[in-house]
Amino acid sequence: MKKRHKGLFVSTLLAAIFVVAFGCTFFIYQKQEKNAKAEDLTVVTSFYPMYIAALNVCDGVEGIHLENLSEPQTGCLHDYQLTPEDMKLLQTADVFIVNGGGIENFLTDVAKACPNLTIINASQGLDLIEDNAHAWMSVALHEKQVDNIAEGLAAADADHSKAYAKNAKAYQKKLQALEKQEEEMTQYTKGRSVVLFQEAYEYLARDLGLEVSYVLDLDEERQISAGEVSDVMSAIAGDRIRVVLADDVYGKEMGDMVEAETAANTVYVETLVRGDYDKDSYIEHMQENLDAIQMAFAAR
Repeated sequence: MKKRHKGLFVSTLLAAIFVVAFGCTFFIYQKQEKNAKAEDLTVVTSFYPMYIAALNVCDGVEGIHLENLSEPQTGCLHDYQLTPEDMKLLQTADVFIVNGGGIENFLTDVAKACPNLTIINASQGLDLIEDNAHAWMSVALHEKQVDNIAEGLAAADADHSKAYAKNAKAYQKKLQALEKQEEEMTQYTKGRSVVLFQEAYEYLARDLGLEVSYVLDLDEERQISAGEVSDVMSAIAGDRIRVVLADDVYGKEMGDMVEAETAANTVYVETLVRGDYDKDSYIEHMQENLDAIQMAFAAR
């Protein structure tokens, strides 16, 4: 009988030791997993072109949690209002990548609400057009934005600084192919006059050496007056404009009017603020923009 009690006691003791050991192991594993997650870098971008640039710079870097603040179809952020969900996201973020130059008019509020948030201004030190911060529409300036993003991330996450620099260089190599095409296009575009139905195209025009005769900045809230229509038509006729650049989201009506009433050809160009989350999206759509512009000017 004593032997039975002794055997039962040993079995119970061994079971207890197993439970405690398993529990400690599980606790340590959970703690390690929690600590690993805590060490991840949460990076938020303000809108689509910044997200695509950051996606390339962060490509393959471990521990990066990348999110975009606005939906991919939001468009430009001129009048964007932060939602409670946006603020919750930013309060959990480590880094916030913005275009800068006034595009994100809510930055002051974000800085006050999230004092520990690292904000990377992608347009820092760039030669911006006055009252126009659509720098990503210049391939050359976008290359510099990629540099600013990579340098900002390296400062926030020094352990992966080499990876950010390597990725930035690889992406810039693709951008440089577009820049080379722009240089070749100047044989058709340099000194030629153009009318723009979006201020973002001023950067493309500058890169291509185009002379801007008139800018009619069309967006979802823009109400065009009869006087403005008359001014546009006069500019097209007076400067013998043969090409008008327009956004097919907001400029289609005016573009159709131009083609119906003048000899000018309307070329629809993307502002690159919408699209899917493919890392080559900017490259592909800017390529389409340049091909369409080259075709229009080469034919004239």
